[in-house]
Amino acid sequence: MSWTKVATLDELEVGKPRRVELAEPLCVVRTADAEVRAVHDVCSHQEWSLAEGYVEDVDGRPHIECGLHGSSFDLETGAPDVLPATKPIPAYAAKIEDGAVWVDLEQQTNDAPVPKHY
Repeated sequence: MSWTKVATLDELEVGKPRRVELAEPLCVVRTADAEVRAVHDVCSHQEWSLAEGYVEDVDGRPHIECGLHGSSFDLETGAPDVLPATKPIPAYAAKIEDGAVWVDLEQQTNDAPVPKHY
């Protein structure tokens, strides 16, 4: 495991995505249920930052909508649920500890490949 601090909890607004540059770009979101989620920041449909999109709850689960064409992804699983995206995005282990937000790129929580246009 290789946890990396990406922000303090106070730096993240609930429901507002934030781009973080590590070995690859990440989109980190503080959710309404007081958790954090981390996914690859590039939409699987076209090369566009998901951090420029919108977060909403769908059936009690946090989703992020790409601001370019409206594709939506489950922030827990990375699965797409609104076209035009049909491929999932990588999702990663994230946690809050002592007021800091940590992500582990070695702990991908799904088997989605990194988008090819990245």
